[in-house]
Amino acid sequence: MSENVYIKNRPATYEYAIEDRLKAGIVLTGSEIKSVRNGKVSFNDSYCFFDNGELWLKSLHIAEYVNAGYAGHLPVHDRKLLLQRKELNKWHMKIKEKGFTIVPLSMFINEKGFAKVEIGLGKGKKLHDKRDSTRNREVEREMKRHLK
Repeated sequence: MSENVYIKNRPATYEYAIEDRLKAGIVLTGSEIKSVRNGKVSFNDSYCFFDNGELWLKSLHIAEYVNAGYAGHLPVHDRKLLLQRKELNKWHMKIKEKGFTIVPLSMFINEKGFAKVEIGLGKGKKLHDKRDSTRNREVEREMKRHLK
């Protein structure tokens, strides 16, 4: 299984200052995992929330698999994330602090063939922070261009 599926949520690092990262498993159905392997995932406005001590991913769009037949899935619904209890408790305490949120940063297939989601604990950036990020990115591009 040499599937190199890596889908990145590019706006997440622009909108949030990421302070901590974790890799979590995700509960998917058969047609969902096939769509993920085809790269049909969109992170638009997706975020994580706690419900009864479990972490859920909301608004993640996984396109319907064309050949699913009757065993298809809904493109957008809440999906459970799989983490160890210690990690869940630690992040649940951080979320109770003002301004923190959990956002999905990327989705990938690991070497065993399981779908994983990299999630980040972040604080929303202000407008001037976003401008700084853009300016730094442009400076790095210029440096790379001159080094070539």
